Amino acid sequence: MQDTQAALIAEQIHHALDLIQSEIDLLKARQASNLELIDHRLSRLEGQVADHETRLQTATQGVTQFKVWSGLTSGSSSVLAVLAFLKAVIGL
Repeated sequence: MQDTQAALIAEQIHHALDLIQSEIDLLKARQASNLELIDHRLSRLEGQVADHETRLQTATQGVTQFKVWSGLTSGSSSVLAVLAFLKAVIGL
């Protein structure tokens, strides 16, 4: 009688171990899937950051060029105004 009970208990333990192993395998699969999704999202975010930085650099270059041209234009108009003033005062 004890042999049959021991065999029954051993079978129950074996079944419980199989269930635990199945759950562990399922968790591993979910973890791998989540890791793949996280890696994909991270690579997309890094790409967006690089694109954003490129756009900022382009915008900064455009503003800098505009300021240079604006300064040159303003400076040349000031020089012309001074020359016009001198011409009017001196009468050249």
